[in-house]
Parts: sequence; C-alpha cells; structure tokens
Amino acid sequence: MTEHQARLRIAEIGRLMYQFRFLAATDGNISIRIENKIVITPKGACKGKLTPDQLALIDLSGKVIRGRAQPSSEVDMHLTVYTERPEVNAVVHGHPLYATSFAAAGLELTDMVLPEIVLTLGKIPLAKYATPSTKEVGASIRQLIKDHDALLLENHGLLTVGKDINTAFSNLERVEHYAQIVYQAKMLGGYNTLNDSQSAELLKLKEPG
Repeated sequence: MTEHQARLRIAEIGRLMYQFRFLAATDGNISIRIENKIVITPKGACKGKLTPDQLALIDLSGKVIRGRAQPSSEVDMHLTVYTERPEVNAVVHGHPLYATSFAAAGLELTDMVLPEIVLTLGKIPLAKYATPSTKEVGASIRQLIKDHDALLLENHGLLTVGKDINTAFSNLERVEHYAQIVYQAKMLGGYNTLNDSQSAELLKLKEPG
C-alpha cells in the first residue's frame, strides 16, 4: 500500500465509523503502518469529514515526517500496538455504543458465547482505565495487545487491530455487534455459554492470525 492509498482508506474508514455511529464529534483515531511510517488521523478533527491531505505522517517514534498536520493526541496507543505487534499494520479506536457501555461498566467480553467470536477474536478483555491522550493508555494496553486483536478500554472505548485496515475495521464492527447481542441476551434473562468441549472444538478450527 502506498501512502496515498493509506490516506484514502483512512478517510473512507473515518466516514464509515461516523456513519455507523461508532464515534461522535471528534472522537476516535485511525492509523495505517507503511513499513517505517505511519499515516494517522490528526488532532481534533471529525473523522466523518476528513480529507486525505489532513492526515499526519509520522515515523515509528511519533515524530512528524513532513507537513503541519499533528497526529492524534492518542498516538502513543498506536505506537505501542506497532511496537508490540510487528505483524499489525492498522489500528482503529472508536466509541461504539454497546462496546463502550461494557467498557464503562467495567465488564469484559470474555465468555464463550458465539462461535463467530471464538473463531475470530476469542476473548475480548478490558484494559484498566488510563487517562486518554497520555502515555498511560499505551502502558495500559501493552501486555494485553500482545495476545488480543480487540480490547475494551475501561471508561473509554474500543481498540481493534489487524493485518490491514479492512481487518481492523471489521474487528471493530464484529465486537460492537457482539456486545449488542450480549446486552440483549442479558435483558432476556442471560445467555448460554459454550461448554469446554464445544469451545475446544471451535478453537481447533481457529486459523492463526
């Protein structure tokens, strides 16, 4: 992927996130890694109205390579992901309603309930609260992100990653849909969890990555 293609894709994903109400106002941030460079959404911009030229270009230390655009205030969270996961090339952070509600309630999504989630994301743990826009956020996810492609951020939102931006965004969609199903099931009196045998059979089918 070229830098220009990355800029176009981030602007497109930003519009989709805004359209699907996975964020509001200037919430959220998105990035794509291209070798030793990162294209990332800028500070204080509505992701639903971004143009490709508004995005920031930084190196793996967070330094702006060229232009005046400043990276998201949560750039350290993205840098932490790329440091810990060399195979990851895209990061998406949003505040979708149901997933963020679980995060605000301090609840993980770690029960084995839906086969589709077991096969794709497995358990979705909760990273302990960290002040947004500080290095605390990077520190709070450092251990968990090594083994998970989706994390709930306590009292904050949802972070998903992937080998490319399509995968990272699909993971965000998948978690939000799952969170809504779990919530609705709770309203109906609770959900059935898969037993150990059922979970083991599914995990045998799970493809690496």
